[in-house]
Amino acid sequence: MFWSLFKPLTAEQRELSHKIKNITGFTPSRIKPYEQALRHHSVSKTIHNSGSKDSNERLEFLGDAMLNAIVAEYLFLKYPFKDEGFLTQLRSKIVSRESLNELAIKINLNQIVEYDRKALQNITLRNSIFGNALEAFLGAIFLDAGFKGCKKFIVDNLLRFHIDVDKLQVTETNYKGRLIEFAQKNNKIIDFEVEEIPDGRNKIYKVCVKYNGEFKGEAQHISKKKAEQMAAEKSFEAIVNPS
Repeated sequence: MFWSLFKPLTAEQRELSHKIKNITGFTPSRIKPYEQALRHHSVSKTIHNSGSKDSNERLEFLGDAMLNAIVAEYLFLKYPFKDEGFLTQLRSKIVSRESLNELAIKINLNQIVEYDRKALQNITLRNSIFGNALEAFLGAIFLDAGFKGCKKFIVDNLLRFHIDVDKLQVTETNYKGRLIEFAQKNNKIIDFEVEEIPDGRNKIYKVCVKYNGEFKGEAQHISKKKAEQMAAEKSFEAIVNPS
């Protein structure tokens, strides 16, 4: 897709350019990629007879590739003696959908994403819309400022300023495994009861944890794995530190 370098910006585009500068630290050379990156499919129009829309999904694909490559290099250089498993797990924490959604809100990207407010009624979209937009935004930066500019933004503006990588590496995420291990050591029975709840075209997983037959905690999420981890975290806390 061709974006003109010379067409004068409209007042609306100049305002958007200013907001983008507040986030990135530089004035974009081309505004069109950013406009597309910030346009969710809920408000996009069909632009091709194949059904393709002018949404941010293609740029999301590009930004995801940039993010994973740059975070991988950053961690590889930061931890020269750590093995593949450590690096992979830490990168997964950084680029998880939950982490990216929170990161997008921290840098105020959520304030300039264009989307149908009704979309937030869908729990699937609510948990991913801003994180997806962040990936698309990175794709736009790559098209505008190249790999070097994209890398500088990710490293300087995101990793070093908004993410405590050293703290993140010791953050416990596998609460399910930890809970199962605790139960085994104490000769107790642990059960994860899963219920699927319809949510439009999607479904929500509700997970209830029972420890030796006694209810200890529950959680809901669009991801079964995430729901299990959230329920396990609540249950582990209830078992170890009962009120």
